[in-house]
Amino acid sequence: MDSTQFLRQLILRLAGSPSVSRFVHKHDKTLGARRFFAGVTLEDAIAAIRQLNGQGILATLDHLGESVTNAKDAEVQANAYIEVLHAIADAKVDANVSIKLTQMGLDVGREECLGNMRRIVAAAKESQNFVRIDMEDSQHVDATLDVVYTLRRDYDKIGTVLQSYLYRTKNDLDRLIGDGVTVRIVKGAYLEPESVAFPQKADVDRSYLELVDTCLKRGHYVAIATHDEAIIQQVDAWVKERKLPRERFEFQMLYGIRSARQRELAAAGYRVRCYVPYGTDWYAYFMRRLAERPANLGFMLRSLWRK
Repeated sequence: MDSTQFLRQLILRLAGSPSVSRFVHKHDKTLGARRFFAGVTLEDAIAAIRQLNGQGILATLDHLGESVTNAKDAEVQANAYIEVLHAIADAKVDANVSIKLTQMGLDVGREECLGNMRRIVAAAKESQNFVRIDMEDSQHVDATLDVVYTLRRDYDKIGTVLQSYLYRTKNDLDRLIGDGVTVRIVKGAYLEPESVAFPQKADVDRSYLELVDTCLKRGHYVAIATHDEAIIQQVDAWVKERKLPRERFEFQMLYGIRSARQRELAAAGYRVRCYVPYGTDWYAYFMRRLAERPANLGFMLRSLWRK
């Protein structure tokens, strides 16, 4: 295991520490945590999206939250997303939503989760908006895909996410393409054992490009979610070599990361969508972003020292 992989795994393990959570919350501004999310209120998020739209960048809105353990909390989270969909429509901003199913009660029970998601989908239908169902750790993949397929029987503006570090993803993609489900491809940000996921970055990157290439060759709309410049340049080369329509895919990046590059790609005529998270429950999301780029850890520790 190289040093980057070691740091990544260490950060993900620390994400579950209450003492680390208290420390990060106490020093969030000094550590620069807030660069990764748009704010704590829906109004903050809509303002951020309006600014992005002004730069030619689309958005997907994420009301931050992790797995809930009871039906009441899941209902509260579902209500928050219904409010988000109404706010997007009222503000007339160009954005859709991304949702974690454990936030909607998947760990409480399949029917509780489906009930909440059906209410969200009903709200999305009112404005013909799109709902992206995020992928979580490997133990939730089958249950997540089951909910995706169930919901699409009544509403086809639903997509999901696949992670290139999982061995199973190629087979999952084949089925999703066959059923016409749009996908976002990510590398993966959860701590997974070698029994289910590639342990080496080179293999994760190779898998990522193979998945994207499969979508492009088969004419299947794909969201290419990456900040990896090598991957971006490879996709750009494929587009030029094969004369691919740019309407066939979009680049996606995270709020607060490579913002200038997002604007450059949009100015070059690519569809670019920014993942905009907001809310008070930001700690776990922040730690996953840190784990994706452990070099940021040194930057934040130096910021704390300067304080």
